[in-house]
Amino acid sequence: MSESADEAASGNGAWPASVCVYCGSSSGDREEYASAARALGALLARRRIRLVFGGGSVGLMGVVADAVLEGGGEVTGVIPHRLRTAELAHDGVTEMIAVDSMHARKQRMVELSDAFIALPGGIGTMDELFETWTWLQLGIHDKPVGLLNVGNYYDPLIAFLRQMADRGFIRPAHLDSLQIERDAARLVERLGAFRPSASSARPGAGLSP
Repeated sequence: MSESADEAASGNGAWPASVCVYCGSSSGDREEYASAARALGALLARRRIRLVFGGGSVGLMGVVADAVLEGGGEVTGVIPHRLRTAELAHDGVTEMIAVDSMHARKQRMVELSDAFIALPGGIGTMDELFETWTWLQLGIHDKPVGLLNVGNYYDPLIAFLRQMADRGFIRPAHLDSLQIERDAARLVERLGAFRPSASSARPGAGLSP
């Protein structure tokens, strides 16, 4: 899809208005992680989708935020007061919201976002991803949650999730509600098209190879 078509689709509501990106405050051991973060940020800016993120200027967090800003997009950071120094809060974002706790941070990011994408990251990224996905399962929100499986980073996690379903700990409809892609543009398209009931009704709709 061309850039002009991207913009037209965004104006017609085909894309989420805001996307929360969960990702590492480190860059990992492969350049492809940062490259994917930059590409996702550029895509969000091009489609006029506001980025909501954890507010840091370092690691993949800083990379994706910088890419959105460089593309003329809008960025909202949400960071706990006590982490503003530890995570080197990004001072160039459109809006920075300081909160009192990690829980308040996650809650605020969910409130501000229409969809969620997890890039590669560590324990904090997993915490954010699983809490947001759990809230979708419980009906606390009805917003789409996705994994951008950069360089097969999430392959072991995907295999484990399938095992959890095979052993009866995750219902197939809940497993299918997690949208997984290797391509950022395709993932954003799926997030924009997501409807909870439709996802539950289509076996295999969530977990892509």
